Amino acid sequence: MSDYDFDLFVIGAGSGGTRASRMSAAYGAKVAVAEEYRVGGTCVIRGCVPKKLLIFGAHFAEDLKDARRFGWDVPDCRFDWPVLRDNVLADVDRLNGLYTQGLENNGVEILLDRATVTGAHEVTLGSGRKVSAKTILIATGAHPHVPSFPGSEHGITSNEVFHLETMPRRVLIAGGGYIANEFAGIFNEFGAKVTLVNRTDVILRGYDAQVRDRLLQISMTKGIDFRFFAEFEKIEKQADGSLLVSMSGHDPIEVDCVLFATGRVPNTKGLGLEAVGVELDDKGAVKVDADNRSSVDSIYAVGDVTNRVQLTPVAIREGQAFADTLFGGKPHQVDYHCIPSAVFSHPPIAAVGMTEGEARNTLGSVKVYTSDFRAMKNVLAGRHERSLYKMICDGVTGRVVGLHMIGPDAPEILQAAAVAVKAGLTKDDFDATVALHPTMAEELVLLK
Repeated sequence: MSDYDFDLFVIGAGSGGTRASRMSAAYGAKVAVAEEYRVGGTCVIRGCVPKKLLIFGAHFAEDLKDARRFGWDVPDCRFDWPVLRDNVLADVDRLNGLYTQGLENNGVEILLDRATVTGAHEVTLGSGRKVSAKTILIATGAHPHVPSFPGSEHGITSNEVFHLETMPRRVLIAGGGYIANEFAGIFNEFGAKVTLVNRTDVILRGYDAQVRDRLLQISMTKGIDFRFFAEFEKIEKQADGSLLVSMSGHDPIEVDCVLFATGRVPNTKGLGLEAVGVELDDKGAVKVDADNRSSVDSIYAVGDVTNRVQLTPVAIREGQAFADTLFGGKPHQVDYHCIPSAVFSHPPIAAVGMTEGEARNTLGSVKVYTSDFRAMKNVLAGRHERSLYKMICDGVTGRVVGLHMIGPDAPEILQAAAVAVKAGLTKDDFDATVALHPTMAEELVLLK
């Protein structure tokens, strides 16, 4: 009989925590997972999944207009926010049930309670119950950062967007990352006047400059305003409920909603980690090695709480690698090279590998191939929005080291193309592939 109550105790039932829990239990470990909110984590409950559903809803704004050019007699339509909101929340409930069922079917004990680490092998629940475990896994994710300045409490974060009572007419979004640009597109398509405010003049830092400049151009054409080099000074709530936002370098602006999308902070505060010797970095993230082990041998961490790559599929892979290594007899580590990513803006961006700037700094000799075109649907719809596909190659070997795309369905197309980049294929390999016509994806094998 084990000297511990559990072989594994997981704190946090998000993407990484549920995968690690379920797989470890499937390997025969006795597993418990503590979750103080809902099973599924940020991605499923208040992140990528419900946000993607809002993006689907937002696309209908342009699709309904474009349909008239394709012969459909579409009347003027009214958007009903509560209908979409409630349907999205209902689907979140469904997914929460499926994640819960998946854990239970594998024999994982779910404890809907807050848990703190009180020893190298001990966890204390909010109820006061103490539990011992041979191994503890921290998978508590991250939360939205809210800047501190007078009146910042009047703003909301992406967590609260899905529960808005009404659709605001005027929205100010703080930030220049993927969450900011995605919600800018969503609110704009739903008919709100959107202003995006950023401390610098760079949006989507880390993406290829030419692609992000194209998004900025298209976004402005769609009516989204941008205020750059702006620092918040204060937010004042007016008698009518509106918000007067003052910022450096720009005139004050009156809006109905301020959404902070200014980064995410690892959820380690109050977990008791430092008291038991777990080392954190300057942002509060758990420091781990390649096997997800912290500075305390019995305590591990996966997902956004480690602040390595804040992407759901990465957290899932880390959870899988943890379970395989500790309980499955199949030790391996996650390969962080060449991870594809997407921004579900309007239109979306997708990328894998090095940007042009990174490639030139790293490789020296680089060849760049592009295709700048209008999607066939946009041509007939009379929409002048242009797509841009960009391939970065090693100038000596011809190996494709980066693909960057902006245009309809770019993320769907890039997922398959990312396999080729990960495999180290060359521009000649792409050129040798016959085009699938007529598609947007065929541009990848016709790049000049």
